[in-house]
Amino acid sequence: MAKVSPVSIKYMIHADFIAEGALEKPDVIGAIFGQTEGLLGAELEMRELQKEGKIGRIEVDLERNDKKTTGRIKIPTALDQSETTLIAAAIETIERIGPSDAQIEVQKIEDVRGSKRDYIIERAKKLMMGIEGSTDSREISNQIKDSSRISGIKEYGDEKLPCGDISGEELIVVEGRADVINLIRAGVNNVIGMNGTKLPDAIKKLSKEKTLTLFVDGDRGGKLIIQNVTDNADIDYILVAPDGKEVEELASKEILMNLRKKIPIRDYFSRNNFQIRVPERETRKEVEKEIETGEIELSDEDKEKLKKISHENEGSGKAILLDKNLNEIKNVSARSLNNALRRTDKKPSIIVIDGTITSGIIESAEEVGCKIIVAKNFATTNTKIKLLSL
Repeated sequence: MAKVSPVSIKYMIHADFIAEGALEKPDVIGAIFGQTEGLLGAELEMRELQKEGKIGRIEVDLERNDKKTTGRIKIPTALDQSETTLIAAAIETIERIGPSDAQIEVQKIEDVRGSKRDYIIERAKKLMMGIEGSTDSREISNQIKDSSRISGIKEYGDEKLPCGDISGEELIVVEGRADVINLIRAGVNNVIGMNGTKLPDAIKKLSKEKTLTLFVDGDRGGKLIIQNVTDNADIDYILVAPDGKEVEELASKEILMNLRKKIPIRDYFSRNNFQIRVPERETRKEVEKEIETGEIELSDEDKEKLKKISHENEGSGKAILLDKNLNEIKNVSARSLNNALRRTDKKPSIIVIDGTITSGIIESAEEVGCKIIVAKNFATTNTKIKLLSL
């Protein structure tokens, strides 16, 4: 009897049988060959297929229980799917095995090659892990780039602070050397480290000359560094790593994304209810402009002037921006007021608009320090700005 090479097996037919009587394995195999003969034509004659090596050795496992015999049949084939399913269906037509009535039912047809593929993949993984001295070309390239970047780390001042290129107008201040290396790896070269939590004198001096961004870890220690450094140096922007992460742990993408989220020092302190420290290099005029919070008191004459401006603006679809002395700064389309407020250099104290004031306009007006808004209607009144309808 021919046997199919295990390499050429494609499918395995699994079938269960039950017979009324005591049987032996040759009875089952004989029934399979004998009772399927001529069913599917000469091309699918099972004896011939086995001689050609297209069907392998039929395996039978049986168990006798009282007067019944049950068992499982396994038939390996090197045929295609359709031919294999025809063979499986033919086996189910067998009604007698030896002298006994019997019933055969195919349970499944297994794709043996799928099991082989799984084995190949798992084995390949293990072999890959065992490869010694193999390095990906991209990894080599990254190592060379990292090496060249790290070799560019310099030392600044008497305190020998680790830094990159600090010749520009903007600098990023971090805690230590590892943070400096990580930022340089990410392509951020304008960085300098403090070599600890204590603020060096060199950075105090740099803060008077350059725009400084303080980049700290996302933990309690980072917040303490912010308080200490901003009390003793002129820091312009604050940048905090994600909660629980240190700057030296951040991936390059995370560093670049965080740099876009830096916030002015005043915004940081106002959000965290800390006292604002004004940088010494700012002029008194700029300081007064930033911290000015007083309301504008309108006289009867001012109200009449505003009423006149509002009446003349009616139907124009425009918004007029005024300073605290009611002098016109500029007029813009009411629809583009939000953008205009963000872009204008001179911030308005009073806005007169032809139309309805929305919550979005009020938010933008609050951001620029506007004190009074004059309009026909207001979508909301939840604001500290004085709202007038003249």
